[in-house]
Amino acid sequence: MDTRVPEIKTVEAPEGVEGAGFFATSLEKVVGIARANSLWPLPFATSCCGIEFMATMGSHYDISRFGSERPSFSPRQADLLMVMGTIAKKMAPIVKQVYEQMAEPRWVMAMGACASSGGIFDSYSVLQGIDRIIPVDVYVPGCPPRPEQVLDGLMRVQDLAKNESLRRRNSPEYEALLASYNIK
Repeated sequence: MDTRVPEIKTVEAPEGVEGAGFFATSLEKVVGIARANSLWPLPFATSCCGIEFMATMGSHYDISRFGSERPSFSPRQADLLMVMGTIAKKMAPIVKQVYEQMAEPRWVMAMGACASSGGIFDSYSVLQGIDRIIPVDVYVPGCPPRPEQVLDGLMRVQDLAKNESLRRRNSPEYEALLASYNIK
């Protein structure tokens, strides 16, 4: 029987001013922490990468440790689009439509070689990376990627969500990025 006491880990507070009975920090930091720890992924799985995502959702890897245990199958309630697997060119408008239906702020993870670059399918019918139709924030390599890689990609998205300025989405640079993809 293991009688060791589990180690208690504490979360670091954001930079701020502390005193007896109060803590002050910026709204931007608090919103960033809340966004990073409550991502609602929308899995768009078309092939074997979807199976690896299912393994990541299971108890062995437990994606809920990262605040992402609630997959959303409605784009209006999701803030992380996880595109997994081969995307045929006929499906590209659907992926783009799903992305456009998501509310800001929204992030995109291209999971696996097929979503990132078309994979081994260099043919007329396969989209050679979803970054040709929507902006991608994090690429997760592999064919298919291991659940540990999926979790690492999720942590990268969390870093983006945590450190992103509240005003970035209204910036001319962001609007120019969306305009380059013909997204309003």
